[in-house]
Amino acid sequence: MRIGELAARAGTTTRTLRYYESRGLLPARRGDNGYRTYDEGDLRLLRQIRTLQDFGFDLEETRPFVECLRAGHPEGDSCPASLAVYRRKLDELDALIGELRAVRETVAGQLVRAELAAEARVPGGPEPECELGGRQR
Repeated sequence: MRIGELAARAGTTTRTLRYYESRGLLPARRGDNGYRTYDEGDLRLLRQIRTLQDFGFDLEETRPFVECLRAGHPEGDSCPASLAVYRRKLDELDALIGELRAVRETVAGQLVRAELAAEARVPGGPEPECELGGRQR
């Protein structure tokens, strides 16, 4: 198939395909007429790249999966390098989840404090201080 058909079937643009080609993720095969040619295996590569990117993997992190697919592994994720990327991504996600939990706890504490302050507010009293900075209005 030609580049336009591959882009349409993969749900991407021809510009993206050319970029992937320049990064070595997509093969650069050309027919006798000089047009780029692709096959179902290339579509599978693109779907793998897009799925991983949807999950938050950056383009370079998809490379081991592409190489694994090219090596003949049907899912592209059973090679040692792919497994290593999965492990690193899980570590990264666990760290982010920990950071988000800490932020959530801080915000929840601020909400409780603010609600108590709002209930205790005396008309005409001093304006309450916001622990996050500045005065409340």
